[in-house]
Amino acid sequence: MRVRGTRRAVAAVLAVAAIGLAGTACSQGSDEAPAAMAVKSPERTEAMSALPSSVEGPRIVVGQPKAPHTVTVFVDPRCSYCAKFEEAAGTVLADRAAAGKVRVEYVLASFLDARTGGTASARAANALRAAAEAGPGKFATYQAALFANQPSETSKDAYSTDHLLKIADQVPGLRGAAFDKAVRENTYKDWVASAERAFEDAGVGGTPTVLVDGTPLAAGNGLYDAHRFAEALRDAGV
Repeated sequence: MRVRGTRRAVAAVLAVAAIGLAGTACSQGSDEAPAAMAVKSPERTEAMSALPSSVEGPRIVVGQPKAPHTVTVFVDPRCSYCAKFEEAAGTVLADRAAAGKVRVEYVLASFLDARTGGTASARAANALRAAAEAGPGKFATYQAALFANQPSETSKDAYSTDHLLKIADQVPGLRGAAFDKAVRENTYKDWVASAERAFEDAGVGGTPTVLVDGTPLAAGNGLYDAHRFAEALRDAGV
């Protein structure tokens, strides 16, 4: 989805540079709904299970702070292309982060809520923020589980509180009093709003968008193929 006002031109340029094709990302004009998925455990999460996470302003950072490269990823929990990206590229990024090659900054947008009329993306982003507080590996693994179980419906009831907690059952050690309370009470709603503002201010225009050290990654449809995504990272010096 494009951002408002004078950022629209910049958003269009960056979206094309980072995504490659207008039809391969979630944007304001996209009407495609995610494929239906049952609640299940995410695959290939070994590298994710020990990754440290921290909150830096409106971003959640995964990996070692002193890693030589920074990969910035803009995603919306309701974006079907973000689910495809996580399935293909999530483990690649986790492997690079585990090896100390990159730190990954996630900007969790919630712009798709404007189209659904509800707060599904914001609820999911709040749960992801809560997972970042739960210890090493919890954010990365929960994010993989959340996208693996992305609901197909576009109603405001998507990513209900009960659904988010049920997904969390797939992440060992995540459920607990603090996490459950944060999900049920929407504890991080102000942070979620700041993350959406960070997305809008970045002018990227759509999700998923990937930057390497501040430069849009020239991956095109390779964002949705693990081998091609790894090659794009190598071409970018990672």
